[in-house]
Formats: sequence, structure tokens, C-alpha cells
Amino acid sequence: MADHVRDVMTPGVVAVRPDASLVEAAQLMRAQDIGDVLVASEGRVLGVLTDRDIALRAVADGADPLTVSAQAVCTPNPVVVTPDEAVSAAIDLMRDHAVRRLPVVEDGHPVGMVSLGDLALSQDPTSALADISRATPGGGKGV
Repeated sequence: MADHVRDVMTPGVVAVRPDASLVEAAQLMRAQDIGDVLVASEGRVLGVLTDRDIALRAVADGADPLTVSAQAVCTPNPVVVTPDEAVSAAIDLMRDHAVRRLPVVEDGHPVGMVSLGDLALSQDPTSALADISRATPGGGKGV
């Protein structure tokens, strides 16, 4: 079992500028096969933008995703962890703040992401969530 966030996080960061359109962000998510991007400026995390944010905070309200910025729809000032924090601390933060992903920040700069699935794989590799997290995207039949 991993002890530190650095042992379970997904290294690297996929980010957009604050003024990027929701279309740009969604296209990046599709290209990278991910469900979220960081909104960052000058190497600092300003927010987290998820596919759900785009759908519920913009499209569902009739907003034009070509003209709405990532910063306008993202969750601002997200809770973050450092690579050296204990996995248990990341779990507690996710539980306390009801989030499924945490940006990993070192010296104020994003260096990765840790997800609920990453933690499930680390803590209980035989759990249903860990099994789902190991699945290859597009490998199922879909709903």
C-alpha cells in the first residue's frame, strides 16, 4: 500500500488558460481522454474544470460554450495536496470536501492529479472501484 500522494498520483498536468472557451477545454478533455482540466495562469492553479461543470453550469443553462470562459465555469480555488502528503490525508480531504479529484501542487505549481480511483487502487486493489478504475476506456459496451 502506498504511503504518499506521489506514489499514487497521475503525474503531469493538463491545463487551460482562464480565458479558454469551454469548447477548447472540452476538445482537450476528449483528446486526452480525461474528465477534467486545471484552469491555470502563470503556473498557478486557479480552478478545476470538469466535463460535468461544462454540462451543468453552462450548457444546461443555454450558455454558448464558444463564448463562456473556463474560469467562469470552473470550481475556483480547489483543495489541493502536495506530493509528500500522506495518502490518508488525500482521502480525508476528498471526503471532507466531497470531491473526486485533487490537484497535486509542489511549491505552488501543479505537478499532477490524484483521483478517487487512484486512491482506490492503492488502498484496496480488490474493490469494485479499483476494478472499474483499471478498466480500459471504451472497453465496455457503454450505456
